[in-house]
Amino acid sequence: MIRSTLLNALRNPTLDLFRPALEFLRDRATPELAPGRYEIEGTDVFALVSQLQSRAPAEGRFEAHRRYVDVQYLVSGAEEILVTDVTPLTSHSAYDPGRDIEFFESANQWEAVPLRPGDLAILYPEDAHLPNCHSPTPSQLHKVVVKIALQLVRDPAQSRG
Repeated sequence: MIRSTLLNALRNPTLDLFRPALEFLRDRATPELAPGRYEIEGTDVFALVSQLQSRAPAEGRFEAHRRYVDVQYLVSGAEEILVTDVTPLTSHSAYDPGRDIEFFESANQWEAVPLRPGDLAILYPEDAHLPNCHSPTPSQLHKVVVKIALQLVRDPAQSRG
């Protein structure tokens, strides 16, 4: 898991593999961006935009993905993403390859990662996460989650350069 501001991430050369996502966020992630799916590089890189109410952690489940890395970016509101290692978790429901998601039972320990407008978290398949949690009080969230195909991050030779 990597936490940063969008501005710092854009200046960090070690995050160049995430450049299409970061540039989309820089150029398009404004309060006017409507909920929906936005293609960036076909099914390899795309954005899911939502507006929702934050929730208590007990109202959600930890989730993890196998084929995509999440870049979760907060346009407005305040949230905490609870993050833990996926390895010791017990599956709540079988992995759904069509949605690239698996849900898990509650974790015994986690790190609470606060996000404020302009902040982002990069979550890998080993990072089970429970997003959209109150921080510390309920908040209306405007959020962009950019999905990046794992092979583009793990095998830079497949990257567009």
